[in-house]
Amino acid sequence: MLPRVADSLSFLYLDMVRVVQDDTGVCAQIQVDEHRTDLVYLPTAALSCLLLGPGVSITTPALTTLARHGTSVVCVGAGGVRAYAGILPDSLTTHWLEQQVATWADSTQRHDIAVRMYQMRFKDTDVPQSVTLNQLRGMEGQRMKALYKLLAQQHGIGRFRRNYRPDQWDSQDPVNLALSAANTCLYGVVHAALLALGLSPALGYVHAGTQHAFVYDIADLYKADITLPLAFALHSSENPEQEARRRFREDLRLLRLLPRIVQDVQTLLSPPHVHATTADDDTDEEHFERRDVKMVHLWDPKTGALPAGVNYADGGD
Repeated sequence: MLPRVADSLSFLYLDMVRVVQDDTGVCAQIQVDEHRTDLVYLPTAALSCLLLGPGVSITTPALTTLARHGTSVVCVGAGGVRAYAGILPDSLTTHWLEQQVATWADSTQRHDIAVRMYQMRFKDTDVPQSVTLNQLRGMEGQRMKALYKLLAQQHGIGRFRRNYRPDQWDSQDPVNLALSAANTCLYGVVHAALLALGLSPALGYVHAGTQHAFVYDIADLYKADITLPLAFALHSSENPEQEARRRFREDLRLLRLLPRIVQDVQTLLSPPHVHATTADDDTDEEHFERRDVKMVHLWDPKTGALPAGVNYADGGD
């Protein structure tokens, strides 16, 4: 059985190597010096997603093998902190994409997931059952304002106001610059995780109108724990943007952020009763997380899924 997508081996980041296919398998060639090249073979069958950094080159046979094993390939920035493009295998299940589309298209379910996102961000807050989306935004704004004030007091920088002004970039204070840079890194990691799950980054539940709407939704779950403390810690940095990107990359492995994103997204998109009944059962949890699809099927509005590869000429009008 292949590992679950949230397992530690499911995401592998490579940089400054050449990925090729040889008689044994897919390997990374590491040029040590002019006379020595080391080979590291990749566990392709155990990988859900391969992240290729800017210093990687890869051959078509290697890509073919990765696709045959159902491994998603995502081109990312240094340290895996930005996502530029993704290659998804044909065997990648559409279960999570179907869950996303179904919940996004239903206004009640979309609202419920927006509420669950808020509850994941602020676990100590009770949300009224009749809360509207506008009220939820107001509650979120108050919580973030209080967090800004607390972090500013802890670092002794006085009053802080979040200000994202691309047209006045150079005039912003170090905390805002560091926060913008760290958030960009976070968006890239979230984007890579969503692509690996086969989800649409454009179908957001709170954000809308951009191809990265769902990326922004999920990234908001982690800003209070990750990017905000990092940005305020750089309030006196002479180069806050560069320092924020460097520290984010250094801390990424310790944070184990990719598996956490996968688990949180799957929890959000699953019906609450399904997640509750499978959480304590390892066997059911593996089936719940992977949802492997071995063959494409046909959709019917009345009967649901139908087998493919069948001639239905005599079966209907």
